[in-house]
Amino acid sequence: MGKIFLVVPDAPVEEVAHLKSNRSLGGGGIRLGILDNSKANADYLLNMIVDGVKQEFKVDSVVVKRKPTSSRPATDQVLDELAKEADLVISAMAD
Repeated sequence: MGKIFLVVPDAPVEEVAHLKSNRSLGGGGIRLGILDNSKANADYLLNMIVDGVKQEFKVDSVVVKRKPTSSRPATDQVLDELAKEADLVISAMAD
């Protein structure tokens, strides 16, 4: 009988260095854009990322757009809205 190898995709929790940015955003904060790809649990992952960004940077606003399905690209309208309403856009995949 052959051997079976199980791979567990859990990485050990490690201390990470906190990076300090030398860039300035001016007087205001970030207008953060979120593009949810509509995969299962993507919204949970994106919420955790937004919370982390808010801990490190001043965030003036968060705009969230959601694709109707993960298998199709975002529409030009959604991308144009994000370009107008956000300085930075975060997207994530999850399952």
